[in-house]
Amino acid sequence: VGFEPERRGSHPYLGVDFRTLHSLCNREALLFSFQRHLLSSRLLRGVPHLNPLHILDEDYCGQAKCMLEKVGSWNFDIFLFDRLTNGNSLVFLTFHLLNQYGLIELFQLDMVKLRRFLVLVQEDYHNQNPYHNAVHAADVTQAMHCYLREPKLAQSLTSFDILLGLLAAATHDLDHPGVNQPFLIKTNHYLAALYRNTSVLENHHWRSAVGLLRETELFSHLPVEDSLSIERQLGSLILATDISRQNEYLSRFRTHLDENDLCLGHASHRHFVLQMALKCADICNPCRPWELSKQWSEKVTEEFFHQGDIEKKHKLEISPLCDSEANTIASVQIGFMTYVVEPLFAEWVRFSDTRLSQTMLGHLGLNKASWSALEPEASGSSEEGESEPGRATEEPSSRALSQGSQES
Repeated sequence: VGFEPERRGSHPYLGVDFRTLHSLCNREALLFSFQRHLLSSRLLRGVPHLNPLHILDEDYCGQAKCMLEKVGSWNFDIFLFDRLTNGNSLVFLTFHLLNQYGLIELFQLDMVKLRRFLVLVQEDYHNQNPYHNAVHAADVTQAMHCYLREPKLAQSLTSFDILLGLLAAATHDLDHPGVNQPFLIKTNHYLAALYRNTSVLENHHWRSAVGLLRETELFSHLPVEDSLSIERQLGSLILATDISRQNEYLSRFRTHLDENDLCLGHASHRHFVLQMALKCADICNPCRPWELSKQWSEKVTEEFFHQGDIEKKHKLEISPLCDSEANTIASVQIGFMTYVVEPLFAEWVRFSDTRLSQTMLGHLGLNKASWSALEPEASGSSEEGESEPGRATEEPSSRALSQGSQES
């Protein structure tokens, strides 16, 4: 996996500079990390080393530790945890889980290298993104932990599977620019050309993660074939989060469940289940309690509308659901829940019908009802659509999937 070295912010497109995409950012910050040369140092790239792990107030640190004791709870408040850790939720949570599963000792991970890797991962998320930031990555990692503890998975997954699952969750949106794949394609962006308009963001997230693994030499003590296997399988998991391939994975999952032929004793089947677990974790916000789900809904819609504003400003075609004048938070969320989230979690419940799964479905139904109450027109159109199911599902579904690549 080799790349030409690229300086951050060095590829403008159509006169649009990524450094101007977010009004809240520091103008001196280079917002878009282009694909780094895998073994070059951060110093040579001109990227200053940042250490966000400031010493925490003893009281805050104690509260954060108390929260980690309940890290397996579906009600885990990642926003509160992020505040208690001074904005370092991804580092603290991922390190805690790797240690809790005994993976640090089992894989003989160097503590200094691991800490550096996690800090660099957190740095490479763009905190000015309302949604695709390090807190989202921490939230997905926590959800992944909840799924890994489900009976079917806990009884079957190997330590290697768990390591891959946690690393993929932590890095699945690494260096996300806050705009979606169609935006990169229609602006003839360098990354779209590099990955031939196919899973552009997911490929970039994966290759960025591989770059950090090699830069920190986290697995340098392992046999070469093992570290290469980790990189390949990490890519397979992250690429599965491409929402434009949702129907492909969902159809395959449904077929396995219909034929009852999923055998978790086979490595390939376990890997597929990990892919589905990561897909669920990535879009599980509508299945969280309303107090948490509502915040995520507001954040992702803010990011959508921000992209739409950029498109308007530069006279580009406005992407679906990104027009703040034609959409509301409620209408966006109701469509996403109906055509993307519900079908996926319905199959997940078939695979793992547990208390957690029923809890997630319960929250999903309540949250959808809450948004419907805030959007009377959406409720009305939804009821009308039920009389013509064939036509009502096809068009909105494709529309939701095309935009969903940004939400995931």
